[in-house]
Amino acid sequence: MKIGELAAATDTSVRLLRYYEEQGLLESYRLDSGHRRYDDMAPAVVRRIRALLDAGLPTRVIRDLLPCVRQDGTVAACKLETLQEHLRGLDDRICALSETRTSLAALISATQAREPALG
Repeated sequence: MKIGELAAATDTSVRLLRYYEEQGLLESYRLDSGHRRYDDMAPAVVRRIRALLDAGLPTRVIRDLLPCVRQDGTVAACKLETLQEHLRGLDDRICALSETRTSLAALISATQAREPALG
């Protein structure tokens, strides 16, 4: 499969496919002419990559997880700790953002209470 065909089949830009390849997430082989070719499993691999990116995982982690992703999209139990670590990290960031939001909302509220209404 040519890179353009893979891009069309997965609704992914050619540039992004090249990036996935540079990151070691997607494999291709080269023809004598130098053109990239992908095997028939490439669309499924790209869909898995996209799902893992959508889950907030960085490409370095995806590279490690990808061989352990099953056909149904689940990850082998040996990588469960990695997923749990990233979930904890997201929870920590959500908590920090919530605290930041509360502080900002309090600052806005205090400022509005002190200033006359605009308009």
